[in-house]
Amino acid sequence: MFPKTTVSTEEDKFHIGGDIIYVDDRTRVLNHFDTFGIFDQWGDIHPHARKLHGIYHEGTRFLNRLELRINGQKPLLLSSAIKENNQVLSVDLTNPAFSDCNMPENTVHISRSQFIRNGVFYEEILLANYGPTSCALNLSLQFGSDFKDLFEIRGIERKSKQPKCELLPGDEKIVFEYKGLDDITRRAEVKFEDTGYQIKRNLCLYTLELEPQEVQQIHYSIFFNAGDSELETIKYTEVKNAIREEQQTAHRIFADIVTSNEQFNHWVSRSKADLLSLLSQTRYGMYPYAGVPWYNTAFGRDGIITAMETLWLAPEISKNVLLFLAQLQAREVIPEKDAEPGKILHETRSGEMANTGEVPFGKYYGTIDATPLFVMLAGMYYERTHDRETIVEIWPNIKMALFWIDEYGDIDKDGFVEYIHKSENGLTNQGWKDSHDSVMYENGDLCEPPIALCEVQGYVYAAKKYGSLLAGIFDENELSGKLSTEAGNLKKQFNENFWDSELGCYVLALDGNKKPCRVISSNAGQCLFTGIVDEDKARMLTDTLMNANMFSGWGIRTLADGEKRYNPMSYHNGSIWPHDNALIAYGLSLYGFQEESLRIMNALFDASLFIDLQRLPELYCGFVRKANEGPTAYPVACSPQAWSVTVLFMLLQSCLKISINASTKTIVFDKPDLPAYLEKIHVSKLMVGEHELSFDAYRHEFDIGFNVIQKPPGWEVIIKK
Repeated sequence: MFPKTTVSTEEDKFHIGGDIIYVDDRTRVLNHFDTFGIFDQWGDIHPHARKLHGIYHEGTRFLNRLELRINGQKPLLLSSAIKENNQVLSVDLTNPAFSDCNMPENTVHISRSQFIRNGVFYEEILLANYGPTSCALNLSLQFGSDFKDLFEIRGIERKSKQPKCELLPGDEKIVFEYKGLDDITRRAEVKFEDTGYQIKRNLCLYTLELEPQEVQQIHYSIFFNAGDSELETIKYTEVKNAIREEQQTAHRIFADIVTSNEQFNHWVSRSKADLLSLLSQTRYGMYPYAGVPWYNTAFGRDGIITAMETLWLAPEISKNVLLFLAQLQAREVIPEKDAEPGKILHETRSGEMANTGEVPFGKYYGTIDATPLFVMLAGMYYERTHDRETIVEIWPNIKMALFWIDEYGDIDKDGFVEYIHKSENGLTNQGWKDSHDSVMYENGDLCEPPIALCEVQGYVYAAKKYGSLLAGIFDENELSGKLSTEAGNLKKQFNENFWDSELGCYVLALDGNKKPCRVISSNAGQCLFTGIVDEDKARMLTDTLMNANMFSGWGIRTLADGEKRYNPMSYHNGSIWPHDNALIAYGLSLYGFQEESLRIMNALFDASLFIDLQRLPELYCGFVRKANEGPTAYPVACSPQAWSVTVLFMLLQSCLKISINASTKTIVFDKPDLPAYLEKIHVSKLMVGEHELSFDAYRHEFDIGFNVIQKPPGWEVIIKK
């Protein structure tokens, strides 16, 4: 029916290899909007070939070297941490022993405070002498730049020879400049606030005389410019004060959550801070960038799912996501970008290789699921907020997305949405598992396109259900009825064609000839939260997902142990993704399987306790849980990753079973349950319309108690037990 395709190593060209490492596994990450930095524990950056250390801006590594030395030696490390607000890297160092000046170690305390703000890196260095006599020190800062594109660091070879980076001569500042193949000039300018320094090419040297108990300070900043843009010079202290003020403003978009468990409270605080650090100001409003380092840009699917995970307590994020994606919706057929009218963006990038077309991701639409997810989010957002004004604004975009589903998404007009990539340089697989080998038959052979993924049919079902709801509010009754009928037909057809009673699971996909991929995968679990699963199949599917070959103790694997391509160390074929688990847990709670939903919540909370900063990464390995050991890390996982750090909020929604419907002015807790480690949850400042909701939930031995402290006037709070 469809031509046979072959798989080559080229199809795995966007895989991130394990040989791209962080120098060591104890790195520190700072990020703000389009700029992020990867440092070692000392606050340094090392120029090691393809290693990841560096400060990146708009997809390019502007700085690949930043090394502080005292009297030519590396200081001794005392402590290093990202502060709780996720904005500042705080490092405490001291001097090694200097025999030439008779200075014992631990005499001088060196404090480094670093942060990134609006395309600028700032550092404050404080030196305090705790010795009994004065001491003379030479402090040096050495800088370097290579202006490598992020995709080049990921391992993709350049098609043309890269121009060289230039170090411009100067006595007052250090400037690196590079004119790329895209004709954009990029510059990194190191500027120093204080006096008493000397510049020698890429080295800045301070000669300091410290009296006993004296403290001296050094301030400098690095400006990252692309094109004609010029960044305003603002002093370190002024920027730090501005950060505090904006942090307070940003936190207002979230409800406050406090529990009886301090470790859980830290998880809440860390998750909130991580998401705020990834919320980036764009031309179309704030948007959650996907993750550092590989995906520090706008992704359609990632942004939508992050919005869904936070919708109940921070609906403004969903509004911004919808408005952003509506603006970038495809308007024409562009095969090299996998773009078609009505299709929602997969990702957008602004680095040199994207600008020159060496990679297709400048503005790329190779995703099969972002479009139905966009419509689904719009319906969920309307139910949550009754924000008619926003829905009116994007209603043409919603209708275009629904048009794309039928006209372009359903390639062979069989009622299912499937994909085959059209861009020669694009993604082969276009679901959320977009590795080249993530869709396979039971014998391990790769699936022949066009491919209809099981969870995508669930997204389409939900999109048509919500599309019907939204059409109704515009009195487009014919469209509303049509979408409702189509949703019902799709659910029936899906359960007939995708369900495999022998597996006790929905098959992963159907190929172009409607041959099923009879493997057990987590994709089937995501069908639950869309509502496409028949009630009589939900119990069996739940048992399959929670079986030991899927549930490792740290969460549900992407692929069952025992399948031909199972590998717990793979990206998509046996690993564990927190966001995947949160969506499954939420779906289980909707079908009444609260015990299983809580098992997933418990697993992810336990995993967070073993992970640095209690920050759940993009993914971790799918090995079986061992006593007194944490989950095994995946070597190049993004962290922070937006849809991972926000899983906590969807898990809380799942256990509280809270639904907020602004159309009916009801807040429902439908048979909630709390894990054993949470005796109490206090939620306050949860915005419902123009008013706030505050409540306490208590765990008793056989029941959950509630105390509604504040509710919006005219609203009803319903607690079902």
